[in-house]
Amino acid sequence: MKKLLTFVLSMAIALLLFSQMTVLAANIDNGAKIFSVNCAGCHPKGGNIVRRGKNLRQKALHRNKVDSLEAIALMVTNGKNVMPAYQDRLSQQEIQEVAAYVLEQAEKDWR
Repeated sequence: MKKLLTFVLSMAIALLLFSQMTVLAANIDNGAKIFSVNCAGCHPKGGNIVRRGKNLRQKALHRNKVDSLEAIALMVTNGKNVMPAYQDRLSQQEIQEVAAYVLEQAEKDWR
């Protein structure tokens, strides 16, 4: 009985982890679509056509202290300087998705 319970719990945990990975992948895909529509005009391939040093590459995100999911989401929500706020245009879920996409792309050097 104990082995059966251990097996069932192990399978439940594995299923939960797999479903979370699938949701995360879907969220990243949606984040890519949101980025394409709302951000790529100023940030093509992680660059910045308005202010060169304010790009979305990992080194710049770290230098500007915007290198976490929370910091990126806050920037998208509230904007800063010439970057507009998106809190009235995107839902919190969409902001989280685009932030996850930006962070993932920065880690891949936008390749």
